[in-house]
Amino acid sequence: MAVLAKLGLFADIQGFSNIAERTFLQDSLNDFMGLNKDIWKAVREKIIDFLTNEENAVRAAVNYKHSIVTADQKDCTMYIPAKIGDYTDFYASENHAANVGTMFRGKDNALMPNYHHLPVGYHGRASSVVVSGTDLKRPRGQIPSPDGPRFGPSMKLDFELEVAVFIGTGNDLGTNIPIETAEDYIFGFVLMNDWSARDIQAWEYVPLGPFLGKNFGTTISPWVVTTFAMAPFKTALPDPKAARLDYLKDDPNSGYDCDLFVSFKPKDSDDYKVISHSNLKYLSWSFKQQLAHHTIGGCNLRPGDLLGSGTISGTTQDSLGSMLEMSWNGKNTISVSESGETRTFINDGDTVKLSGYCQGDGYRVGFGNCVGMILP
Repeated sequence: MAVLAKLGLFADIQGFSNIAERTFLQDSLNDFMGLNKDIWKAVREKIIDFLTNEENAVRAAVNYKHSIVTADQKDCTMYIPAKIGDYTDFYASENHAANVGTMFRGKDNALMPNYHHLPVGYHGRASSVVVSGTDLKRPRGQIPSPDGPRFGPSMKLDFELEVAVFIGTGNDLGTNIPIETAEDYIFGFVLMNDWSARDIQAWEYVPLGPFLGKNFGTTISPWVVTTFAMAPFKTALPDPKAARLDYLKDDPNSGYDCDLFVSFKPKDSDDYKVISHSNLKYLSWSFKQQLAHHTIGGCNLRPGDLLGSGTISGTTQDSLGSMLEMSWNGKNTISVSESGETRTFINDGDTVKLSGYCQGDGYRVGFGNCVGMILP
């Protein structure tokens, strides 16, 4: 990107041409994310034209195969795309929230009274967000038992199928992001696995929410899919079940039709098995609503901040986004290989892969994989 800037590919983008080379020489995308949507869009269009148009002026002026260093994707080491200052995880899929609530509180008390009125979230640990391909160690902590808490490794280690957004342009402290313009602040989307130690989480989460059960690791895919690439796949969100306050009233077509998959590879196995096929459209709260609520009290978001959707579950057994739901907290086994292996939760040496794509007319917008293996 810096080489293309030096060659003049972005020379006519107002407000960017004089900083383009410096921006792309950084070791993260934060500086570029901190610019505005018009610049993101213009740069994207320039790149597309350079790659696809043989008469592109910059492309025609150089033998770009040799003047610009290229490498096969399979030979590349992918890095985390941004320096993440803050990370917030939401609970935006009602299907998931209802399943978990029913599991622990019964059907009549599955959802808390606030669920239909605001997007519930918690502040996660940015330092342990890692890029796809990073192995994680099984966490240890306090685990509840009939005789009181005991200390040891989690025996209920789980994945969570999520999509997250990177914040682009931030807002000032003491201001809020209106829902009408919230999309302008979203730079793009990644897949996210919010690994969860369910037994540690069950003991610690009252009264302030997740802590050690979540902060040992969160995996994201390295590729950022821009809002412009996602725009053709907008779809309706589920109808809200409560009157929303004005600052949260959103365009009904603020969801995205994006197929999401969870694949599982047991230890010593050579092949993955798809164990879930979900969809981003199952969220009950849009990303715009998440931003509007996050900032309504004056919280300032910054370029590179990460906001997770929460586990995305559909309404059928094969569309659930966590093993907690699939096994109903360990009561049922899950088939995780074609050879007949089963699990209730994740064993040491198991690998989980999240993948996804939006299907267009004759083309797909893919997310790249989000992969992690659990070590002892």
